[in-house]
Amino acid sequence: MDRDRLRGVRDGMRIWVARPEPGATRTGARLATLGHRPLVAPVLTVRPTGARLPGDAFAGLILTSANAVTALEPEDCARLRTVPTFAVGSRTAALARAAGFADVREAAGEATSLARLVAASLPPGARLLHAAGAERKAEPAAALVAAGFRLTVQDVYAATAAARLPGAVAEGLGHGGLDAALHYSRRSAQVAHDLASAEGLGGAFAALTHYCLSADVAVPLVAAGVAVHFVAERPGEDALFAGLPAPGPTGLR
Repeated sequence: MDRDRLRGVRDGMRIWVARPEPGATRTGARLATLGHRPLVAPVLTVRPTGARLPGDAFAGLILTSANAVTALEPEDCARLRTVPTFAVGSRTAALARAAGFADVREAAGEATSLARLVAASLPPGARLLHAAGAERKAEPAAALVAAGFRLTVQDVYAATAAARLPGAVAEGLGHGGLDAALHYSRRSAQVAHDLASAEGLGGAFAALTHYCLSADVAVPLVAAGVAVHFVAERPGEDALFAGLPAPGPTGLR
């Protein structure tokens, strides 16, 4: 780590939080309590689609994001309250319980563990409902269908990419005012890279210290030739934050 970067650690790193709200502000506040200097500037905006869930009977409800929980209509939450609910991770599970779901089962933070949890809990052939985002990866749907489950997918939220790089980020990249970036999803990492490149700041973006929530999140950065400094051992903010240096006289833990 060079002298200028070491000075940044000593004073707290200036870290770009590109994830969508409401998580971005929560992450920024946590960084600030640790002595870092967050720049909360999402590149995606998440909004409910307004779609209602099908009225059919299902043996399980799949939730792969906290955004899905907050996008559900109260009437749907009430109707499906007793249906076994499979949440991808701890935050999604906590929100599902707060929304009134009575039987919430928590996976280990990623799609493959969620598919395994469903397969261990319900018989093949069971009907499942996935409350999902409009832009999503193949899993866990592919694994569940391959295991013999009958899956219905309903898009309850969508994430729209920003048209341009946030001004504060462009200024920080242009004047060396950013040290690092936190990446929470593959799509937000891709959009952050593409927007920076479109502004002619691809080199400055690549020079940041990049922290990724999982190996999957790091994929678009690696594909673009951007060095990823740290990948969390498991998909969760605690594991991600474990890679951050602690501000102090030496910048060392």
